[in-house]
Amino acid sequence: MIVIENCAVATADDAGTEYSHGHVLVDGNRIVAVGEGRAPAQPGEITRVDGSGCLATPGLVNTHHHLYQWITRGLATDSTLFEWLTELYPVWARIDAESVGVAARAGLGWLALSGCTTSADHHYVFPDDAGDLLAAEIGAAREIGIRFHPTRGSMDRGRSAGGLPPDEVVEDIDTILAATSEAITAFHDPSPDAMVRIGIAPCSPFSVSTELLSQARELATEHGVMLHTHLAETIDEEDFCQATHGCTPVEYLDSLGWLGEDVWLAHCVHLSDGAIKRLGATRTGVAHCPSSNSRLGAGIAPVPALLDAGAPVGLGVDGAASQEAGMLVEELRQALYLARLHGGPTALRARQALRAATIGGARCLGRGGEIGSLEAGKLADIALWRLDGLGHADIADPVAALALGPPAPLELLTVNGNAVVSGGELRTADQDRLALAARTAHRGLMASAGRAPSENGRTS
Repeated sequence: MIVIENCAVATADDAGTEYSHGHVLVDGNRIVAVGEGRAPAQPGEITRVDGSGCLATPGLVNTHHHLYQWITRGLATDSTLFEWLTELYPVWARIDAESVGVAARAGLGWLALSGCTTSADHHYVFPDDAGDLLAAEIGAAREIGIRFHPTRGSMDRGRSAGGLPPDEVVEDIDTILAATSEAITAFHDPSPDAMVRIGIAPCSPFSVSTELLSQARELATEHGVMLHTHLAETIDEEDFCQATHGCTPVEYLDSLGWLGEDVWLAHCVHLSDGAIKRLGATRTGVAHCPSSNSRLGAGIAPVPALLDAGAPVGLGVDGAASQEAGMLVEELRQALYLARLHGGPTALRARQALRAATIGGARCLGRGGEIGSLEAGKLADIALWRLDGLGHADIADPVAALALGPPAPLELLTVNGNAVVSGGELRTADQDRLALAARTAHRGLMASAGRAPSENGRTS
């Protein structure tokens, strides 16, 4: 058993329960008690964690990522989404299982250091003869110790068919559906305490066919897994859907049965009032990626309106090539800033941002009953943030300190009851080795794409 005590506790439960001087009691991989004061006496051996000066929250849930992009950061830094994709697709066409494994270990290790205990991933680039890229990611997640929701992404609409990606990075539908079914059979765990669950994720309306979206819907229903895609990220996408399908992106997905509690959508920046109401009515989840949207100049997602409509909203760091920082805890502040920039200082509050980063994300991934809040019976995914240092000590409200202050150091991060971070250090992997491997993989990938680093370290 583990007892975390003498700390402030923000449970993120439906009642918004908080304790100024509380405890969290863990038995195995489950939380068994949360409350004010010291934990009640327990028989047997107990590991006690003194949380003085700290805030305990649920582990953060990352609802959108592209881990392979970790080794292509810092490119196309002043581009729109479509310009950025056009520049990077040829580089991504050179990835393989080894480089994806390196990128995933680095990206997931960094996420853990920013308080993340569960992460989704949207992998949609599968070059020929690249090896088992999904298996490489899953192996990396197991090494780091993070709960993982990878999705088998896909693209079947290349440039020759009117899509954006070059033809060499797209697949045919039969290959996509077969590989997706194989991934579900090999890796998906439907059990309540699963560490790995697979989703199905055709990339976007401008890179996949209507037939692929329809068949993906059928496959997800058959296997009981979640669906995911990018949607309404930019005006360019809106224009594409209107020209190609004669409707908005949300109307397009709705016509294909792609709205519902088993679907979560990345971005949803450009939405009409009707689209917002429809997402709320169907309880379709939204992965809000404020830093990436800002980096690409995509716009501001209408998060307050989505929450008011009843749509589950989680936070995501997005791919590291469009948001180089990759720190999930920073997305709380970014979400607050963007919402307030658009709607004023009360548009989104610190506790709403924390809920989006925890229980909101869990609900997007279909796991609101298992993770995302500190409640008895839920899995022991816990973040203990140190708030007594120079960056936070004089902020009286611990939740405001976490959401509005600088990134707080982690005293402890547990996933399934196991320590992944303690004392601010990653305990499941060597951070220096992760960094060296990522740098080496980056240089190799750039060289294979004909973009070797120059003498000043920049790629050409």
